[in-house]
Amino acid sequence: MNKTEKVVLVTGASSGIGKAAAALLAQKGWKVYAAARRLEAMQDLAAAGVVPLALDVTEERSRLAVVEKILRDEGRLDALVNNAGYGSYGALEDVSDAEARRQFDVNVFGLMALTRLALPHMRGQGSGRIVNVGSIGGRLATPMGGWYHATKFALEGLSDSLRLEVKPFGIEVVVIEPGGVATEWSGIAGRGLLAASSGGAYAKPARDMADGLEAIGRGKGPVSQVAPEVIAKVIVHALQTDRPKTRYAAPCHAKIILFLRWLLPDRAFDAMIMKQLAGLADSGAKRRCPTWRCGRREQTNESAPGGAASPLRQRRVK
Repeated sequence: MNKTEKVVLVTGASSGIGKAAAALLAQKGWKVYAAARRLEAMQDLAAAGVVPLALDVTEERSRLAVVEKILRDEGRLDALVNNAGYGSYGALEDVSDAEARRQFDVNVFGLMALTRLALPHMRGQGSGRIVNVGSIGGRLATPMGGWYHATKFALEGLSDSLRLEVKPFGIEVVVIEPGGVATEWSGIAGRGLLAASSGGAYAKPARDMADGLEAIGRGKGPVSQVAPEVIAKVIVHALQTDRPKTRYAAPCHAKIILFLRWLLPDRAFDAMIMKQLAGLADSGAKRRCPTWRCGRREQTNESAPGGAASPLRQRRVK
């Protein structure tokens, strides 16, 4: 795809991957429209030539206003980066129907409704590219994340169907599957997890996982995170290469964990996941208790599950 004077809409651009992608695309010569609910958080992008727009992907009027403005100002829309989304965590038994529906409204239905608005114009141009930012969590699952994983699995399937449907019109559909990225995601997911499951039958595993998510957010978990700019570079490549792959997993540890998911039987993969989550819980507990006892046997970081000696210490779901 020729990047010269191409027009792209990036959603979820107020922070993290979306913001990094909008900034990098502007540097590469794209005409970038960056959309998110927090308009004030995108003012620094405006200084770089990006056009910030207020958008709530769950509201029809908001979606329509954004697409109409771009078409009115530019006369075309060459690419759409669907990055808006969040992680709703909590035991399946505890998460309310309303929260489960909201998770799907943001991560799936809002995303696809915006895509439907863009498609007629891309068809009319005879070209276009849609990049859906999913997660390795769309190809594997962890406890306490059932509804989040359900939305990301749904995005994988919808993207596959859409790719087949729009290929004859010159439109490409690509899925980005990030692993561990240093964004606001883990903090939001951890707070939601405690709100949903801090009491009752799942209180202990919920607190342990929330500890791990907090550790991840501070860069102290037994996993490696990368800067959002790393994933932004993958998005830019997916938009600019002439023949994009259907999926890009990044960074390296995301590829490793997906390979293991393909390789291992379900029970073996389950055991590996639970061992890694134990390592995450210990990482969070260590902050509260310097001796790292806190109801657990004393152990060194090197011998802890998922610690430095573990070959799978780079385990993280977006």
